Amino acid sequence: MRKKTTGYRILLVDDEESIRTTLADVLRDEGYKVETAADGEAGLVKIEETGPDLVMLDIWMPGPDGIETLKSIKKRWPELPVVMISGHGTVETAVQATKLGAFDFIEKPLSLDKVILTLEHALELTHLSREYKRLSSELVGDQDLIGETQVMRELHEQVRKAAPTEGWVLITGENGTGKEVLARMIHKLSLRKEGPFVGVNCAAIPEELIESELFGYEKGAFTGAEGKKRGRFDLADGGTLFLDEIADMSLKTQSKILRILQERQFERVGGTSLINVDVRVVAATNKNLEAEIKEGRFREDLYYRLNVIPLYAPPLRERREDVPLFVESFLKEFCARSRIRHKKVTPEVLAALKQYSWPGNVRELRNVVERMVILSEGDSITVSDLPPAIAAPGPSPTASPFDYPDLKDARAAFEKEYIVRKLIENGYNISRTAEQIGMERTTLHRKIKSYGIETDKDKQRPET
Repeated sequence: MRKKTTGYRILLVDDEESIRTTLADVLRDEGYKVETAADGEAGLVKIEETGPDLVMLDIWMPGPDGIETLKSIKKRWPELPVVMISGHGTVETAVQATKLGAFDFIEKPLSLDKVILTLEHALELTHLSREYKRLSSELVGDQDLIGETQVMRELHEQVRKAAPTEGWVLITGENGTGKEVLARMIHKLSLRKEGPFVGVNCAAIPEELIESELFGYEKGAFTGAEGKKRGRFDLADGGTLFLDEIADMSLKTQSKILRILQERQFERVGGTSLINVDVRVVAATNKNLEAEIKEGRFREDLYYRLNVIPLYAPPLRERREDVPLFVESFLKEFCARSRIRHKKVTPEVLAALKQYSWPGNVRELRNVVERMVILSEGDSITVSDLPPAIAAPGPSPTASPFDYPDLKDARAAFEKEYIVRKLIENGYNISRTAEQIGMERTTLHRKIKSYGIETDKDKQRPET
């Protein structure tokens, strides 16, 4: 018995109603989701509205025929597989369709076994092609959870346990700490890895558009809605939906999200029919949601619904020993992208990078490495290639408190740079530095350790 295929969307375009009805029923029995259209123009509209995984296209139709429709499909959706069908096929027509990008050509009267087998092969090859491109794009880049410090080893273990489950995940952490990388890793290790990963940056979508982006809309739902559009929940069906910066949603949208998570169904904007959806939600935020709840800006019930598996993405300043690993990964990426020989950084550069507070976290480090690869001369990156704010022992003359994402980071960065400068002024004499700044010596030792400040003992003058 043939294994049922579920989840794939097939669009059947044929001007003969009897064929559309019969073939659609057969395909639905096989587990496919089927849409139909009576001509090429209607077929193009259906592709725009429903986003099928494969199109079955008749050649002889009124209006634009199958060949013209095929040209339009391949121009707008080049990776969409198309199987041509015809009752008046010739070798020349089949060759022409194949040259234009058709996957296969089936003659009428249709053999249902051949139709099913052809669809299976087309969908399997398309899936393999997409998977190859996905894996190729991940060979180089920041798609892996990098880190060997204790906090990262613990995070790896948490992800390993959480990923194969169906539990919803809430990731917290500052901007630039790799929350989306963490979400993608959860998806890749989950039972849904064959399904789609759909990300939504809730902070980047205007309030008046967020619902249509998430839930889609029906034709005529609002001015400019000239056709039906699938939303992100619909697109993520069978896979993972990543809601980034979820705290930036309005309370109204939060309420609708909560209802969808509870009922696993929704209505498109302007629609009346319920659409069932099977998604695993991974949410992320850089805000303290408990504080947001107290301020009335985030729903408490949504927080507890999302916070089944809490994960914390630590800032780079809390895992400075991982900096060299990121640097090496980014060097490989940008040197390969620029098609130049692999560059190396000097020990002095690594020391400076490890000591910097990185208010922008991994994202800032990535940008710095890219800049150094592009602007540095020769095969080595030296201290002269570092940005002034990182190369200088104190804060850059152009540094501003507004460069930091929040007050906590600004205060920490200032305190660190202040301590570094006072240590330099006192020849790294910790007792004298503590006395000058009015701090207990043990407290100063603790802060030096917590900020990862490297006190070169060869530079220290004897304690007195």
